[in-house]
Amino acid sequence: MPPRLKLRDIAFFERPVHFARPFRFGAITINATPQLFVRVEIEVEERGISVGASAELLVPKWFDKRPELSPAQTVDGLRRSLEIARGLYQAQAGFLTAFDLHAECIGAQVAACAKNNIPPLAAAFGPAEIDKAILDALLRAAETNFFDGMAGNIAGIDARLSPDLMDADLTTFLSGRKPLPRVAIRHTVGLDDAIEGEGGVADGDVNAGANYFKLKLSGHPAADAARLARIGKELDTLGRDFKVSLDANEQYADLAALQALIERLDREPALRSIASRLLYVEQPMPRDIIRQAPLGSLGARGFIIDEADDSYDAFPVARALGYRGISSKSCKGLYKSIVNATRGAKWSASGEKFFVTGEDLTCQAGLAVQQDLALGAFIGVTHAERNGHHYVDGFGGAPLAEARAFAAAHPDLYADAGQGIRLSIHDGDLLTGSLHAAGFATSVHPDWSALRSLEQPRSLQEYPA
Repeated sequence: MPPRLKLRDIAFFERPVHFARPFRFGAITINATPQLFVRVEIEVEERGISVGASAELLVPKWFDKRPELSPAQTVDGLRRSLEIARGLYQAQAGFLTAFDLHAECIGAQVAACAKNNIPPLAAAFGPAEIDKAILDALLRAAETNFFDGMAGNIAGIDARLSPDLMDADLTTFLSGRKPLPRVAIRHTVGLDDAIEGEGGVADGDVNAGANYFKLKLSGHPAADAARLARIGKELDTLGRDFKVSLDANEQYADLAALQALIERLDREPALRSIASRLLYVEQPMPRDIIRQAPLGSLGARGFIIDEADDSYDAFPVARALGYRGISSKSCKGLYKSIVNATRGAKWSASGEKFFVTGEDLTCQAGLAVQQDLALGAFIGVTHAERNGHHYVDGFGGAPLAEARAFAAAHPDLYADAGQGIRLSIHDGDLLTGSLHAAGFATSVHPDWSALRSLEQPRSLQEYPA
């Protein structure tokens, strides 16, 4: 039986993060945004009190892209999601498993957020971050690491939120996991990033030796094709076999525009380098349009959803529309990632290939990148987008003592090569050995005294319906 726990406290903190270079994706350019930190205290039956933590950037205009909202308003929506989730989680009485807590609250969370004009993807953010911190505390109380704990289903995950699966599907998947010892980074080329020359996509000081590249799209077929041709020409100079994915971040208006891009990839010689190395295309159209637009013959190219992954039924719905994959992001919910990985494995057993990818909303050095990396390594993600080392300088504004504590506890993940403590990338890969520490992929927690309390969100009731 999985251990049961009772919540004693949930606290939220934040820290400003300033980017080393602008990050443009979709219709937004980010130069700075706060990073959230969650601290929970739980009581575990027969094991006593334990403290856990999680972290994630409060990214504007990704969870909620409605044009009438400002970037600051969408960050406030995430803060409100956290506050609503805290109230729901703390209202649960008695001892429950970690997944019991999640399953009891997620439906009410989405409903309560809808009344506050917060869409489902942003609604899921609050539970996602609380769940990670609870799991960290539970694993610490059990004195076990994430990989062993999840293989034994310490959280008590079952199929109540995914009726297309059986409980046995999940326990079989979990018990068979062999965590990857290393995960390749996928280097993101944002829409404002340099392409040619020093600082460009082929510059090893920028791409950190990556063999995988994620190329952002603007939603304009001709402009995207021209830019991809330039990127392909530069990547060809690397002299090594590379792979690419494309990410439209919902920018393609409809299937006709998407078809125009794919036709260019299929026929234009200048795009042959990119087309021949293309793994998949991510979230091509807006999330509401995706559910109304079967891919048809386009599905042969390999498409995945990301922003459209806003519910437990999103992957089955996408599969019926011709999509082959779905992204894993711990900010969307670690339990949903595990459920979707179980689905991918089960569906692929019949001969068709379905898969889960590792994407990243700039997970920062420390808790965020370690927990997301561990999740991917556990479910079998062999390469994952990693933005934090590229768009933020090391540990950013974290105190030096905090950065040193993480580096000392996880020496395979961080190093100081004369520019401060930064993510350590080994031949294009991140190593996962030190993530086997007791807890959720971390031996240390942030310096809580150096953080400020989460800013109170402004009223969302005043926003347009």
